[in-house]
Amino acid sequence: MKKIILTGIASAALAVSASAEVKVGNPMAVTGPIPDLVAPMLLAVDLAEKHVNEQGGLFADGQKYTIVRADSGCDPTAAVDAVTKLVNVEQVSAIIGPVCSGATIAQAQSVTMPAGVVTLSVSASSPAISSLESGTDLVFRTAASDAFQGKALAELAIANGIMDLAISYANDDYNAAIAAVFASNYEILGGTITANEAHEPDKSSYRSEVATLGADTNNLALFAYYGSSGITILRNSLETGAFDLFFGADGMAAQEVIDQIGAENLGNAFFTTSTSDQTTNAFGAWKAAADAANVPAADPFVPNSYDAAFMMALAIEKLGSGDRAGIASALRAIANGPGEVILPGEFAKAKAILAAGGSIHYVGASGPQDFFNNGDVAGFFSKNTVVDGAWKAEIIK
Repeated sequence: MKKIILTGIASAALAVSASAEVKVGNPMAVTGPIPDLVAPMLLAVDLAEKHVNEQGGLFADGQKYTIVRADSGCDPTAAVDAVTKLVNVEQVSAIIGPVCSGATIAQAQSVTMPAGVVTLSVSASSPAISSLESGTDLVFRTAASDAFQGKALAELAIANGIMDLAISYANDDYNAAIAAVFASNYEILGGTITANEAHEPDKSSYRSEVATLGADTNNLALFAYYGSSGITILRNSLETGAFDLFFGADGMAAQEVIDQIGAENLGNAFFTTSTSDQTTNAFGAWKAAADAANVPAADPFVPNSYDAAFMMALAIEKLGSGDRAGIASALRAIANGPGEVILPGEFAKAKAILAAGGSIHYVGASGPQDFFNNGDVAGFFSKNTVVDGAWKAEIIK
């Protein structure tokens, strides 16, 4: 009788183990102004989840690593609502995302920081995020701050002989912040800004705005999301002849821009994005895995999205549980080292090293992911131009 009872208990324990999981929230901008940019980022997050679970899952009992997705819509209010549900209802251990800066800032201040939950954003790049930490060590990101990208874009403009320009930026956290960084650095480098104006997203026409902006220059620095105002401003500028050269940052480097405006009309356009050094072993490992899964390895923020999801699993494995309170220190430990190098896809290797009491140092698809004190990382940027009907990236920094 005792033997039967013990066997029943053991079977129950095995059943619990088989169904156990650690849930991580993933509030991404599935809808909103940039869905085409976000779609492959979702695939990258899902691929990281798959790699972890195919290679034994979490901990000695193989618990499932579960990504719980929600739609933050690239909108602060939607992000707060989505993350509130993830944290309070789904009881996730941490947050991977959101995508946009305004959404990231709002949910961190209103939800995750008060709850003691780590946020690891996949692409939010506003310089304002760097100051969210305030000693809490709860906000991280895998994409470099626009404090770096804005400066790199200003240097690129001057290097291309663009000595005067007008600036138009969408009135949101991301675009306003990078426009300000760009403007400051551009003027320091000797450039002249003839006009610098905010615009409200989602208007049907910006003809009057571009006419005013184009009064004293043919060059437009445009900081906008393509799906809310960027495409419309480009179209109005071309229709009225207000500008003949355009450039800006991440929010515009989407295929949708080419499809709607026409490649033949974008010969004098370039946009910078965060990118990866494709010559590294880490990127090679990532590309092999991404290609096998039909994930576009080099698309903007796709490597960063994989890194965020994969690093969170490594941190949870390092911690030995999904305890919210320990994730920040574990995340720094696996990202900053020291330890044996782990490349994208090498979860089983990392798990074995950690089980044996060793240390690991993840080197990511998007580059080294060593976190600064404020949760930021360094990064690379590319200049994207239209070649043969598609964006072609050239690393600049």
